Amino acid sequence: MARGSSGIVAGLTVAALAAVGFLAYQASANAPDTVAAPKPKVSSSAPAVGHDKPKAKKPPAALPAVSGSGKRVVYALKDRQVWLVDEAGKVTRTFEVMPSTLSPQPGTYQVVTPRQGPATRGSDGVTIEHVVRFAMADGVAVGFSAAVDGSMESPDPSLKTGGVRMSRADGDAMWKFATVRTKVVVVP
Repeated sequence: MARGSSGIVAGLTVAALAAVGFLAYQASANAPDTVAAPKPKVSSSAPAVGHDKPKAKKPPAALPAVSGSGKRVVYALKDRQVWLVDEAGKVTRTFEVMPSTLSPQPGTYQVVTPRQGPATRGSDGVTIEHVVRFAMADGVAVGFSAAVDGSMESPDPSLKTGGVRMSRADGDAMWKFATVRTKVVVVP
């Protein structure tokens, strides 16, 4: 009798595996795209595997003509771009920034930040360094700064923030360039 029961167990096991396999096939064939495994997309312009092209970085906009003269920091609100311009009117550095939720009105300002030591917390709670304040907007100090972690995230629109964020390297350059009373020209 032992011989017959092992044959029955083997037959039931095979039948159970076949049923599970069939049900798995049916489930995968009828699963919505949101839970199914991602399918590779075919594109005639897709790069070869392992040879992804780097994203093209847009060239910086030209220094706005209405930005004044002499040594200055020029901040273009619409372009999200900053230029550091020396006494001779030559652009020494330009870079993109992430605007704060509050922006100053277009006009000419001066850096008012005394040189200070360690990193501090910005109005959005992010630890920042190289704070260069130059304006007030809706009762909040506005200035350039770099997040210590290097992030340049969009600020929470529900907060009143004044930090115009830049990379740490750009923050270092701004810190060295924009000393107290340096002119900051904000253009639309």
